[in-house]
Amino acid sequence: FSFNDLAKSWPGLIYLFLVLVRHIQDPASQRLTWNKPPKSVLIIKKIRDASLLQPFKELCIFLTQQKNMIVYVERKIIEDPAIAIESFVSLKKKICTFREDYDDISNCVDFIICLGGDGTLLYASSLFQESVPPVMAFHLGSLGFLTPFKFDTYQSQVTQVIEGNAAVILRSRLEVKVMKKNREKESVEEISLVTNGDKTMHYQVLNEVVVDRGPSSYLSNVDLFLDGHLITTVQGDGVIVSTPTGSTAYAVAAGASMIHPNVPAIMITPICPHSLSFRPIVVPAGVELKITLSHDARNMAWVSLDGRKRQEIAYGDSITITTSCFPVPSICFRDPVNDWFESLAQCLHWNVRKKQSHLSSEEEEF
Repeated sequence: FSFNDLAKSWPGLIYLFLVLVRHIQDPASQRLTWNKPPKSVLIIKKIRDASLLQPFKELCIFLTQQKNMIVYVERKIIEDPAIAIESFVSLKKKICTFREDYDDISNCVDFIICLGGDGTLLYASSLFQESVPPVMAFHLGSLGFLTPFKFDTYQSQVTQVIEGNAAVILRSRLEVKVMKKNREKESVEEISLVTNGDKTMHYQVLNEVVVDRGPSSYLSNVDLFLDGHLITTVQGDGVIVSTPTGSTAYAVAAGASMIHPNVPAIMITPICPHSLSFRPIVVPAGVELKITLSHDARNMAWVSLDGRKRQEIAYGDSITITTSCFPVPSICFRDPVNDWFESLAQCLHWNVRKKQSHLSSEEEEF
């Protein structure tokens, strides 16, 4: 039968809906598979944290001696004075080092292990502007919403990942282009493209893009475009454009909803808007957002990307945001659904309250 015949009745429409729903992938079915056994691993460690020295050393010894893997570590971690002790001398000879913004390791690493808090995962994401290796994050920091693994049983957990026995969730990122008009006195650092005198910088953002009023006492006043159409002017402290992963970070503190990372969407959340009706909204992942300074704004704006790369936005500058083609494969402790709700409960204490007491039969009569 044809689609037109099927659509003539409500039962037919319901059947069509059920058929379409059945083809939506179950998030728990996403598994990590290797085309060939992994040989190299990048370890990201929280800087200047003495409590991580012993776990870092144990992990490096386990990977190099028992798993015969090539270990990459950022040079500034190895140069930490706390590591420059005798017990680390022999270990340092077996580790490969690199420098951020100088050495390209995108084709050298099979997967990543993070030791620390959520910031280590955000930092690992920033190191890869295209494809990101699978990331295994251990909770050794403060919050740990994005770090589901505990270090107590790291050997068995890492072994399972190396053997490909793990679930994975693809955390979408935002591709951000910051275009600045050419100005003689402006720094030319981080310029990746120069067109007609204008400078364009490219970033991959895992959590959020924040545009705010900076040190000024005036309201932020920026125009927000969606696919080329002006949808609103943001007047307030600023605006947050976040991924579903970032919905549980700055966005939720500003009153936004929490969205599971498997949902393809972009969140727009005002920061202290000067309007009672300006509520957070969710738009499809495929749209293009553009933010510019309004022509009647009283002051400049500032933009930060995952809490880094903070810079001023002036008249004529623009910020273009789309969903990136390069997500972050985050390895799960159990599966994407259970891990997310476990983080909500343990880290954010979602819906934690004292339960009502049970009514006795006598009390129910009243």
